[in-house]
Amino acid sequence: MTAGEPGSDAMADHPGTERSTGATSLTPGRRLLWHAEDPRTVEEALGTSGSGLCATEAAARLSHHGPNRLRERQPPSPVALFFRQFRNPLIYIMVIALGVVLVLREFLDAVVVAVALLLNASVAAWQERAAERTVRALMGLVVPRARVVRSGKTREIDSAEVVPGDVVVLEPGSRVPADVRLTWTNALHLDESLLTGESLAVAKDPRPVAPDAALGDRRSMAYAGSVVTSGRGIGVAVATGDRTELGAIAELVEGEPSPRTPMQRGLEGFAKTIGVAVLGVSAVAFATGILRGNSVQEMFHVAVALAVANVPEGLPVATTVALAIGVARMARRRAIIRHLPAVETLGSTTVIGSDKTGTLTENRLTVREIWAGGERFRVTGHPPDAELLTEDDLSVVDVSRALHTTLLAGVLSSEADAVRRDGELTTVGDPTEVALLLAAMSAGLEPTDARAAHTPLGEIPFEPSRRYSASLRSRHGRRAVYVKGAPERIAAMCTRMLTAEGIERFDAEAVAAAGADLAARGLRVLAFAYRPLEAGPTGLQLDEELHDLVFCGLQAMTDSPRVGVRDSISACREAGIRVVMITGDHPSTAAGIARELGIDRSGGPVLTGAQLRRMDDAELRGAVRETSVYARVAPEQKLRIVTALQELGEVVAVTGDGVNDAPALKAAQVGVAMGRDGTDVAREAADVVLADDNFSSIVAAVEQGRVTFDNIRKVTFFLVSTAIGTAIAILVGLWLNWPLLMVPAQIVWMNLVTSGLQDMALAFEPGGHNVLRRRPRPRHEGLMTALLWERSLLSGVVMAAGTLWMFHRELSATGSLQHAQTVALTTMVVFQAFQAGNARSTSRSLFSISPVANRFLFAATAAAVGLHVTALYLPATQHLLRVAPIGLQTWFTIVLVASSLLVVVEAHKAVRRRWTERSPSGGDDRDT
Repeated sequence: MTAGEPGSDAMADHPGTERSTGATSLTPGRRLLWHAEDPRTVEEALGTSGSGLCATEAAARLSHHGPNRLRERQPPSPVALFFRQFRNPLIYIMVIALGVVLVLREFLDAVVVAVALLLNASVAAWQERAAERTVRALMGLVVPRARVVRSGKTREIDSAEVVPGDVVVLEPGSRVPADVRLTWTNALHLDESLLTGESLAVAKDPRPVAPDAALGDRRSMAYAGSVVTSGRGIGVAVATGDRTELGAIAELVEGEPSPRTPMQRGLEGFAKTIGVAVLGVSAVAFATGILRGNSVQEMFHVAVALAVANVPEGLPVATTVALAIGVARMARRRAIIRHLPAVETLGSTTVIGSDKTGTLTENRLTVREIWAGGERFRVTGHPPDAELLTEDDLSVVDVSRALHTTLLAGVLSSEADAVRRDGELTTVGDPTEVALLLAAMSAGLEPTDARAAHTPLGEIPFEPSRRYSASLRSRHGRRAVYVKGAPERIAAMCTRMLTAEGIERFDAEAVAAAGADLAARGLRVLAFAYRPLEAGPTGLQLDEELHDLVFCGLQAMTDSPRVGVRDSISACREAGIRVVMITGDHPSTAAGIARELGIDRSGGPVLTGAQLRRMDDAELRGAVRETSVYARVAPEQKLRIVTALQELGEVVAVTGDGVNDAPALKAAQVGVAMGRDGTDVAREAADVVLADDNFSSIVAAVEQGRVTFDNIRKVTFFLVSTAIGTAIAILVGLWLNWPLLMVPAQIVWMNLVTSGLQDMALAFEPGGHNVLRRRPRPRHEGLMTALLWERSLLSGVVMAAGTLWMFHRELSATGSLQHAQTVALTTMVVFQAFQAGNARSTSRSLFSISPVANRFLFAATAAAVGLHVTALYLPATQHLLRVAPIGLQTWFTIVLVASSLLVVVEAHKAVRRRWTERSPSGGDDRDT
């Protein structure tokens, strides 16, 4: 810095500053509306001045307020997290199964269940441990160094030592170390996108703003974590550490509980239903056996064995496998899952609340339309490799004088740089000015060459109060001034304009109409003009020459939508998912992007943060039913929107990339963060991270989420239907006063070994190609639909009838109970093999599905039957399971009887397809 420049050692010489008073009284930073206070009032309240604090006072305040860093919350210990995982209905089922097999002294099975139980709890604890890093990731946004004024001298200190009352110096490229009330600015622009979602750099001004101004409209403030894109500024630190807006977001993230997913609620309800059924069936069997004269000990074993048969202890493992498969499949489609339940929850999503900047758009300003010489031009593609088209979609071959001069004025009045080196484009500077350079390059005008041909003689930098910038240039001894700025400001300086015929009288109405049309579509519009100069003004005299200008044209820019996003939003709509935009950006900008992407096809009103503040919760719930676009929304308001949607019964997925998105990401049923350009805070708060930052990847993830739930439902149907068949067969046998159809060891063998292979294999089903053409399933719908319960009961009756008939037939023919029990067990095992095939689709015929589409199921079914056959003929397993070999003719009869299940289920599917309306929640042929 030079002497006398604000922020230098001569700070006291700058107007409006004074030496430190040395005051120690301090008003708490959160009690005053700093953005609405006069700078002098702020300095007095904080006991400081332009000369900054003295070392003694700074040390005292550091001791009182603590370091300028976010407080590190201690996460639960690994042991506490581990035991927390046992408070889950899935785990309850597994614990019951473990207790049952221990009572039966089946220690091998007990080891298997115990290992699955420990593995499940360990993985869940590890995932939750990772989620606790959310708040700690915020600390990465606090800069390590900061420039402050102490005792009249500018010095660089550790940002942790910044205290309220410190005079902070802001320079291009620096990150704001604390919440700062600005006292002086020079063309200062900040990138606040990670806090507010604002896509454009925000111009700052020390003048007070309205007390109720939204966070993104507080131009007099520089908030911690923001980045200086251009200009300089000085201000007073008014809040540090946890008292900053960054700290407030950290509190929201920490305090917001993660909601239970639809699948978790469904599993809880299913677990309760199964628990009651298990107790009921076991009690009935026990009582029936006692009444029939069986011993208490024998019937206790039977009751416990029935519990094993009815408790689907394979479901937790199969569910975990299905979710893990979904994770792997989503990873291949660029969606990284951090929390397993999010896989299924994505498939249940009914509303996606998306951030705009960096999510739906590229977070890069791009010139999209140019109005010059009375003609409109469109910029298509991605500058600098874009193409200019006329209003009739014809390629611009010869650039007109008006168009060329408009682009040239944008280059010469810009301080940004865009250089191609070795095929790579490097840009530096304000995003708006970079966009102007890239637009010029798309038309073949290289900024480096243009500037070299036009020697700079003087500059007027942009300032909010001035609303324009100007550059004095010389070429071949001729001087001209080039100006860019707000359309109405530039228009006031113009008397002539470039047209297709040459230079004519300025048409203010035509220019105003063109500018209004561009602005109404959410575009940011800049105007350009120039004036040849006869005399040679100096840089100090340049502003006196800014009259009688020649108007060149308008350039309109926006943060362009990402490629493919519009199609993805259309796919969401077809899938019954509503997409809403929640952004901190300007309402007109948000509305324009929403219309372009098809989010708001009806042109409905935009709901702003200021309007949200005036709404109570009931009013907000009414508003979110219809509103598709929210703008100028603060982090806590985005959280309110998500909560209101959830209270209406919606399953909400939220996308975002900034710190401002973190609370809503955590509160939503599914938080989806950007992995490439997003912040650590957003990624740590989210359940899903998109590796390519592409909204389109969400659609692929939703599709896979639905496939995953479908597979969990198939597993559940298979386990429930086979359990019903076993339970009915044993109960009916007891009521008929027959000997036991199967001994407990045989029931355990069938339940944990043979069916246990096929249920996990069903988790590998690939899913159907029409998954996204159905509506999301109802939020409160359980794992089993009415159709599946109906089919489970029908299947159970068929399996029980066939097993009972085979048992009675073999007992009558051979008189051997062991042989009859072996045949009954084998019949049920073969029934399960056919039922695994039936479970592959709710309504499609098994014969229309390729047997090798799920090679795992094909192999698992063969392995299950093979294991059982082996067990029948090995002496060791014959003794352990009390089974006997079966002859070939009996095998033929068993297969014939068991195949009846396939016939019955196929008939049921055909009847349901014809006479029952297709279910939108998973009960029709569109699912698989």
